[in-house]
Order: sequence, then structure tokens, then C-alpha cells
Amino acid sequence: MGYVAVKGGTMAIDASLKRLKYERLKEEEVLEIKTILASMRAMVDQVMSEGSLYSPFLAALAIKQAEGSMEEAVFLMRAHRSTLPRLYYSRTAESESMLVERRISASFKDIPGGQLLGATTDYTHRLLDFQLVEESPMENEEWLTTYKEILKEVEPTGYFQYLPKVVEYLRNEGLFETYTHDDTPPVDITKESLQFPVSRSARLQVLTRGQTGAVTSLGYASLRGYGQVHPTVGEVRVGALPIYVEHPNEGTYDVEDDFYIGDIRLTEVESFVPVNIKNEQNKDELEFEIGYGACYGRNETKAIAMSILDQCLEHPEADFPTHDEEFVLLHIDSVESTGFISHLKLPHYVTFQSKLDSVRNVKKGGKKNDD
Repeated sequence: MGYVAVKGGTMAIDASLKRLKYERLKEEEVLEIKTILASMRAMVDQVMSEGSLYSPFLAALAIKQAEGSMEEAVFLMRAHRSTLPRLYYSRTAESESMLVERRISASFKDIPGGQLLGATTDYTHRLLDFQLVEESPMENEEWLTTYKEILKEVEPTGYFQYLPKVVEYLRNEGLFETYTHDDTPPVDITKESLQFPVSRSARLQVLTRGQTGAVTSLGYASLRGYGQVHPTVGEVRVGALPIYVEHPNEGTYDVEDDFYIGDIRLTEVESFVPVNIKNEQNKDELEFEIGYGACYGRNETKAIAMSILDQCLEHPEADFPTHDEEFVLLHIDSVESTGFISHLKLPHYVTFQSKLDSVRNVKKGGKKNDD
């Protein structure tokens, strides 16, 4: 594809950028980073997940710079991420060590440790709250003071807690397969290009970095008929996962020497998918497989959809687009997809003029033949 350099446009581009800043400032309102962090948590989490960089502050900055445009904010995060040095690799984080703030199961009413609803709108009517229009800082402060007193009574040990995994109890009953521990280093898709067929580690990385809307859409497509993967959510958990790195100067591995560098907020989903298999008597038998989803921050819909696609892509033999890893993985990346669509706004003068000349020549040739 041929392109031609745009000449003489520097002044126009500079003026365009000044106009962009004017549009952001003309209402004389400045959106503080701390305001975005406090009141746009879901957007911050989504930008971190798709941007593949865990930094709430940088995600909030990207949102401010992009004026709320998700695709632009994610692009900014990915671009910044590419400039950062990689000093350490963390130890494998086991999700059992998560300090849980929310944990539910759609498969069982009673689960060890109990259902923990946490903060959610799942069980409310979606009605506009017009009281938010006239929020008063004084009233908010009074409400917070009262609620904090309640928290002290009902949560004396703190808001977070360790809770067991639901699937482990089913494994103990022999209802799910138990796998041997695999220490194979995962593929790093930010340093290696995808080679199909891809490993599961690479596949999960692409899914968790995928555009939330695209992952949700393809998960829904499978759910409603393209492969008909209809799971039951075994467990959704949201919480803080501690991250450790090994001692940089120790020659031998000792877990006691690891350094705790902080924790990340994570959403994790394990879905139970019923599948029919042939037993030894060649008769259909029902079993369950697990679909897995995890992403930065709190984004339960994306993590559930990811778990659906994970199970789909474990069965590439199925004749559906949602089971085709090349189709799925190459079309959900937010920067790749939005970038390629957006590039159509850029100059295509040479290619279009070439096609236009071809059409004109054909039209002229047709008129001569008519004569």
C-alpha cells in the first residue's frame, strides 16, 4: 500500500492541538487526577487491564489526557509501557493468597466461607439517582462517619479476608481433574509475536489485554449459539493479590528471601462448563471443564466472558468462529483494532487516486465501445 508524505501541514497540526486544549479548558473546569481515582474506579481498572500496565495513577492520567476516550487512554498506556525498563520478574502469584473483598458463586448457595457480596449494583434496579446532582460534601462526610462506625462493629478484623477456592472442594470429591504442577515459563506476548497455534499462557494474556467490549461480545456470541458454551460461574472473586520478587543477590532460591513489593487488585473467575464425553462403553457421559478468566482491577463481565472464550479455545476442533484462536485473538486487541480502523482517517491520496484513475479509464473505455 502506497502512502505520500503530507507536506506543509505543521502549522495546521499545531493549531489543531491548541484547539483541542481549548475545547478541554473552555468550561474552566479542571478534572483532578485524584477525582478520577476516587470516582471513576471502573474506568481506571479497564484502562489498566487493556493497557497491560498496573498503575491506577497513570491510568487516571491517561483518562484525563484522553478526555474519557477509552481507546485513546489505552493507547497512551501501551505507548508509555513500551518505554519502561523491566527490572524484575515477579514470582508466580497464587490466587489462593488473595485477600478477598468480594466473592460469589452462582453454582452453589452455600460455599465454604460464605457468599461475600461486597460492593455491587448487581441486585438493584438501574434507575438514575437524581440526588447525585445536588450532592453535598457536608452530607457525604456525615454519612461516611456513620458508616465507618458500622464497619468497626461488623468487620473488626478488617475488610479483606482469605477464602478457600470453591473448585478445590469439588476436586477433592473427584469431580474435577487434578493436574500436575507445571513450572514452564509463560510466553511473554509483549516480547514475542504470536505463533499459531499459541500456548495457553499466551492465549490468556491476549484475552486479559483484550478490549472489554470485544471480549464480552465474543463471549456472548458463544453463549447464545456459536458453539453454545453455557457455563455456570463457579466462583467470582475480587481482591488484593500480593506480589513478590526474588532477592536480586541470592544465588539459590529460598521463598523466605522474597521481597513483597505490593499487591494488585484482581478479578478472577472460574466457570464450570458441562461437556459430553464418551466413556469406556462408548456412551455419552457428562463432565465439567473449567474456563478461566482474570484481569486487572474489577471487571467481572470481562472476566466471565474471558472464561467462556478460554474454554472455547481449548476445543479448536469445533467449527465455530469463537473456537478459532486466530479469529478471536487477532480481533480483540484494543490498540490493534482501534488503531487500524482509525488509520483510515489518515491520508490515502495515492492509493485512492490510483483506484479513481482506474475507474475513470474503465468508464471512458466503456463509452468508446458504445460509440
